[in-house]
Amino acid sequence: MSLERILVLNSTYEPLVIVSWRRAVRMMFQQKVEVLAEYEREIRSVSIEMRLPSVVRLRQYVRHHRYHGQVKFSRSNIYARDQYRCQYCGGRRSAHELTYDHVVPVSRGGDKNWENIVTCCIPCNRKKANRTPDEAGLRLLKHPKAPLGFVQKFQLLTRQTQAPESWRSYLFA
Repeated sequence: MSLERILVLNSTYEPLVIVSWRRAVRMMFQQKVEVLAEYEREIRSVSIEMRLPSVVRLRQYVRHHRYHGQVKFSRSNIYARDQYRCQYCGGRRSAHELTYDHVVPVSRGGDKNWENIVTCCIPCNRKKANRTPDEAGLRLLKHPKAPLGFVQKFQLLTRQTQAPESWRSYLFA
């Protein structure tokens, strides 16, 4: 049960955060949220039995800052952005069959950021080595860029772990 995640929407139905089921239930008992969708799964205590929420909406609007929509730079988020697909050969792979590649090698001044890192399979990474894609005879499928905003942030999160069907109308509307 600890694996269940709950989507929290602002009062305006804008996705804000994904929380644990325990935090969501606590927010329900504090009457901070209303339940919009539920999982089939139930939780029980000595005195109560209820279905686990899947999507909850805050009763009061919460102001959020611009930085809240930025996506953390990490290996798993790079893989999710590139949809677990090598950006040179186009092959789809599992996370343990992938690595990431600096488009402009570090030895040539390339930075470790969203615009210079792409998902890459191990054979293509070896072929590229310490060269640019042009020098190695490789072509990028798409130019890498940082994901921005709430929709892209939640799309990345849900690519890493399959999003429940009940979330789809709130994330991909």
